[in-house]
This record gives sequence, structure tokens and C-alpha cells, in this order.
Amino acid sequence: MKATEVPVIKFLQKTQQFLIPIYQRTYSWTEKQCEQLWNDIISTTTRDMPAHFLGSIVYVEEGLYQVSDVQQLLVIDGQQRLATLTILFAAFARAREKEGSNETNAKKISNYFLFNSEESGDKRYKLILTQSDKETLRAIIENRPVPEKYSKNLVNNFEYFQNNIAKSEFDLDTIYRGISKLVIVDISLDPNNDKPQLIFESLNSTGLELSQTDLIRNYILMGLERNVQERIYVDFWHPMEESFGDSQKFDDFIRDYLTIKTGQIPNIRDVYSSFKEYASKKQIEQLVSDIHYFATFYTRLIFENSPNEKLNRIIHNINALKSNVAYPFLLEVYVDHDKDLISENDILEIFEMVESYVFRRSICDISTSSLNKTFAGLADQIVKSQYVESLKAEFCLMSGYRRFPTDIEFADSFELKDVYNTTRIRKYLLGRLENHNRKEKVNIEEYTIEHIMPQNKELSQKWKDDLGHDWEEIHEKYLHTVGNLTLTGYNSEMSDKPFLEKRNMEGGFASSPIRLNSELAKLEIWGKSEILERSKTLAKKSITIWKYPQLSQEILEKYSTRNEDEDDEEEDPHARWELQLENTSEQVRHNIDLLISQTCKRFECVPEPYSQWLKFYVKKPVERKNMFALLDCRKNTANVIFRIDPDTFQDGPNIRKVVGWFFPRGTERRISVTKDNISQIMSLLEHSYNATMYLIKP
Repeated sequence: MKATEVPVIKFLQKTQQFLIPIYQRTYSWTEKQCEQLWNDIISTTTRDMPAHFLGSIVYVEEGLYQVSDVQQLLVIDGQQRLATLTILFAAFARAREKEGSNETNAKKISNYFLFNSEESGDKRYKLILTQSDKETLRAIIENRPVPEKYSKNLVNNFEYFQNNIAKSEFDLDTIYRGISKLVIVDISLDPNNDKPQLIFESLNSTGLELSQTDLIRNYILMGLERNVQERIYVDFWHPMEESFGDSQKFDDFIRDYLTIKTGQIPNIRDVYSSFKEYASKKQIEQLVSDIHYFATFYTRLIFENSPNEKLNRIIHNINALKSNVAYPFLLEVYVDHDKDLISENDILEIFEMVESYVFRRSICDISTSSLNKTFAGLADQIVKSQYVESLKAEFCLMSGYRRFPTDIEFADSFELKDVYNTTRIRKYLLGRLENHNRKEKVNIEEYTIEHIMPQNKELSQKWKDDLGHDWEEIHEKYLHTVGNLTLTGYNSEMSDKPFLEKRNMEGGFASSPIRLNSELAKLEIWGKSEILERSKTLAKKSITIWKYPQLSQEILEKYSTRNEDEDDEEEDPHARWELQLENTSEQVRHNIDLLISQTCKRFECVPEPYSQWLKFYVKKPVERKNMFALLDCRKNTANVIFRIDPDTFQDGPNIRKVVGWFFPRGTERRISVTKDNISQIMSLLEHSYNATMYLIKP
């Protein structure tokens, strides 16, 4: 590596060409960054500063591309600065051209900083950008119309510099002297000795922070041959960038993709590091092809553009609930549907179940903090040959904070919940009630939410009379419940009017096209009993919209986890564990087999399948006090849960503390199983085995 501090004008004057690799992101500086650069230039003149440091330009000097008469430099970092400086010089040359010849005329500016004046064709340009940026930049520096698909940032920033130069209180010579004081660090890499990817990651450059997928794209493509780079980028990566548009959506997709593939949910800030770990053992082209395949279905989720309109409506409902935590599971379902593992009707039913699950929990005020983990592992519980049935069973068997609220719990909460102040669901809720089984759907966005009993605490005497002597209590308790809410296009006209005026006015409840108002048109008074009756009616309807999964008791028992205290000889204790093993990946199965083999050889123990786990006991009988560890496996991961003696055990790397599901609080630990940590796990199990034997000794 060679690093040299050099003025920008000397750095750019050489006969050379900067190539922006195809994997680099498009030009993304906005006026904000250009304003900072402009202010820096002006500061160097007003404060008589000797220089201003702009940042670094990092490039590979040779080796990746064919060397020609014009030295080609592959830019690793600094594209944004180079492109911005280029349009700044183009704007300056345009201004100098209008003014006429002077200290630095337009031709000199162009020949020094924009073109290799003695060259032709592509070699003529000092900077070659990628995609639409390339033609837009050429149009700007050659003073011709930009292409139909142009880079808005390049055009907008060029116009920004033009306007600032034209309006500046400083003359062009002064501005040029400010530009000439800009300094960069020129960093050239040797492709044979330096590692461009590691250097790229370690740079802390000013400007716009790279997104996680920017970093991933560079990681994937940087080390490949140019023809392979272009094929992978053109065939797979660029179509994904275009389909996602927003880099945050792309980042979210990669996180959900990794969740599916690894069984772990990476923090959104750690997506890049998690991806590198996952990708290190993969063949790059196959990996990117697989990512592209999954992205096809993910965009259908976020943009609601499935070819199936019924499915689109359900996706829209799920998105209205802001339930993107369900995306990893829904994405796996979508992929399985594409592989013909489930029918068109099945996928509709599954997506509706997810919508109902999320909404019912929201109405029942069940914490959402665990939903991401629930959905991340949900696909692992599905028996592919009984896809819908096994999913229904899983939902029905969930308990505690993971539960799918029953009809009774849901209806009771639905009637009395303050849904108006639950802004995430209030309009969604009323819209679903209104449009259920309605072929001619109502556009809910054209209506507002109306409180039948007004929100105003200073109720009119008429309202007080209608509500009765306990009107204050009724107003406080039932104001925002579903029984007192409806939709109208005449919210301001209704205002705080008495009920009969709201009913009979033009556009009132009696003449409303909204079905939610049809029963209101028949009433003469609005009070507590009417609110409660309407709440009950809507609650009954809600149960038919947001359905609870229905399975016969016989089928449900087939999937249910057997209680340890029960002796059910008819149920095969191996069945659920074998199902778990069937659904694991080949690598996970290999790790499990190796761990089981070594455990049984090393310890006098009793391995015993129980539901979805394989439990290890120090001796018979197989009861909780004799258990020292158990094995849990999912599609792409496996974990060992083991007992510890808290007085003698010392936590180490990769060991997770948990509340204590299988062992008493404070005595349970977990560790993921990989092919590289079997020996560590065996050491942990030795502690666990000895601790259990000590506890049960006479």
C-alpha cells in the first residue's frame, strides 16, 4: 500500500482513468453533502487556510484490468468524492466558458480534470461511473441533454454548484484558489499483496454511510474476475436493487433471509457480519442465485404485487398490522408454494391464519416482543406432508405469551378494548368489519372514524339525558370501544350533534352506504345498552373474520406434547423427535449424530426421545431429577440445554443463560451445536453429568 497526501488538482491532472467497479453503489450524495463541500471551499478562501482535507481515494493500481496507454485505476473507496469533484469542475468550466478566457479557462479545466485530452473513445474520460450514472455524467461534462433514465443526484448536484458559483460574492479565480487547496490522501493498493476487501471495511470515510447490502454487494463481487462480476451483478444483484429501490428494504430482506437459513435473527446493524459468516462456506454464484430467488417472493410481500389478488388483499392486511416480524415465515411459505408443496387455497388459508394470530394477540394485549422468535422458528414445526394441518396444530398448542387467543378470550377483549387509541389497528379493524364478504369493497381511506357518542367531555344536555345519570362513567368506559365507533364521510358535519340528528341528517347513519351504520339507522336512542349490544354483535362477527384454527381433538392429540406426568402408552415417544430430525438440514443432522454418539460413549446415560427433544438421563427411571441435558434441533440449527452447578460452573464463549425451562432457575445453560464445538460441548456435558449425579446421590 502507498499513501500520499496530494492536492486534488494535481491528483486529477494526470493522464489516467478512474473506473468505478460494477459492485459499487450508484452515486448517492445529495445537496447536503455538496453544501458541506462548497462551504469547505469558501472557508479556505475567507480564512486564508493553507489546505482542507477532503478524505481519501483508494484504488487498485493495476492487475485486475488490462493495462493500456491510459492507466486504469479501480476505485475501492472514494467514488462519491470523485464524482462530486467532477461535476463541480464541470459547473466551474461552464461558468468560465460564459465569462471568457482568464487565469484558468474552460478548456484547461476540461482537459485537466474531465478528459484525457489526447485520447478517444472510453479512454477519453477521466471517470467512468456505472449504470445510468455513466451516461448522465458524460452528458453533463459534454454539455448535452441527459438521457431519459438519468441520475437525479448527479443532475441536481450539478445544478446546485452552477447556482452557487453564479450567485457567489467571490469571483471565479478566488473560487478556483479555494478548490486548489482541497487535499486528499491518495492510497494505491497492490492487488497481489494488499487485501482490498479488508481495507474497504476498515475505512471510516466521511459522506453517506454504506447500507448493509452495499457492504454485502462489495464483499460478494470485489474479489471476482470482471466477467464473473458483471454476470452475477447483471443477472442477480442489480435486478434485486431495482426491485427493492429502498436500501433499508433490501437490508431487511437479507436479515430475514439469514433468519431462515441460520435459525438466528441478526440485529439489523449486524446483517453484514452475519452474512459474511454464513457466506464463507458457500459457492458465491449459487448463493446469490438463491438470494435472488427468495427476493422474488419477498418483494411480493412488501409491495403487495402477487399475481393472486386474493393473496394480495391478505398481504395488505398483514402489512396494515405492521407485522413484518412474520416475513421470515411467510417467505418460507411462499417458497414452498412455488415448489408445489402447498396449493393456492392452502397459502391463502395460511396467510389468513397469520393475520388472525397477530390481530387477536393485539386485541388481547399480548406482548409482541417474542413474535419475531415465534415466526423465525415456526416453519421448523411444520410437517411438510401435512402442511396446513400441522401449522394449525402448532398454533393451537401454543401457550402462555405465545398463545393464539381463543374465541372466548378474543371476543371478551374485543368488546371492551380501547381500539381508537390503538392507532395501528383502529382503521384496519373497522375496514375489515365493513368489507368482510362484500364484493364491492369500500375504500376506507375516503372515510374517517366517527364516535357515535361524541369525544367532547362537555356533552350536551341531550346526550346526558340519553345516557342517563351515570353518563360520565359510560363516557369514560365505552367512548373508544368498537361499539361506539363507525365510519363516515360527514365527520365534521356530525360533530357533537345528538344521536337522532346524526342519524337523520343528510349523509347521516340512515342514508349511509356504510354497512356498519345499517343497524344505527333503526335506533331511536344511543346509550350504554346500545353500545354493549353493538359491541357483542361486532365481536361475534369478528370471530368469523379473524378465525381460530379448527382441528378435531383426535388430530390435535396427534401433535400435542405429552405431559411428563402422564403415561400414554399409545403415543410413540419417538415420533415427534423423528419428525424434527427429518426436517433438519444435512449438516445439522451430521452434527447431531456425532454429538449423540460421543455422549453415549463417554457417559453411562439413558437417551430418551420426548416430544421434539432428545433427553439424556444419568440413569433410569427417566424423570426430571435424573436428566442432565437435552438436545433440541430445528431446520438449520441445534442446541444443547444442560444443567449446571452454579457454585462451580464458569460461563464461557457462546454459552447462553436462560430463565430455566427444563432445569431450576439459575441452573440452566444453552449452547448451539456446530461441527467445530463438539469437544467444548462434551466438556460442558461432563460438568452437567457430574452435577446431576451429585444432586441425586443418597
